[in-house]
Amino acid sequence: MYSEQATIAHLLGLGIHQLFTETYTMTSIVKVKTGSKFEELGSYSRLVAVDNLIFMSNTAGRNPRTKLIPTDLREQTLQVLSNIESALASVDACLADIVAARVFIQFPEDVDIIMQVYGEKMRGINPTLTMTSPPLGSPEYRVEIEVTAYRGASKADIRTLTITP
Repeated sequence: MYSEQATIAHLLGLGIHQLFTETYTMTSIVKVKTGSKFEELGSYSRLVAVDNLIFMSNTAGRNPRTKLIPTDLREQTLQVLSNIESALASVDACLADIVAARVFIQFPEDVDIIMQVYGEKMRGINPTLTMTSPPLGSPEYRVEIEVTAYRGASKADIRTLTITP
């Protein structure tokens, strides 16, 4: 086995130690908790970062300091995005690193307001977006958002293509 690895290292122009170091670098996983009773009850994390790939659980608009959910739909949507922004910041990422979003809207008649607020905050970032209107955990949750981000995407060279049918 060792001679096989030494041959691979030689072919790659690496020392055997360098081969092992580069080949077996450990993946970094960070799990972020907010202290929510639901995270404990359901045994989940608010956010999991696997190296630079970041997965965030469905996030509601509960203010972390007051524990209240705004009844105003615009304010609730802004609070959801603020909660997402704070969680991303905890792993040195930002809203502009988001590459995919899933928006869950409790009542279909709320789509226009939520999309307007979401669009104002996410303009220029333009991640993929799925929007759906399933029942949420409680009627007070009028919008929840789940995102996937890639740390550093905000600094990437971005090319936008427009396709037409």
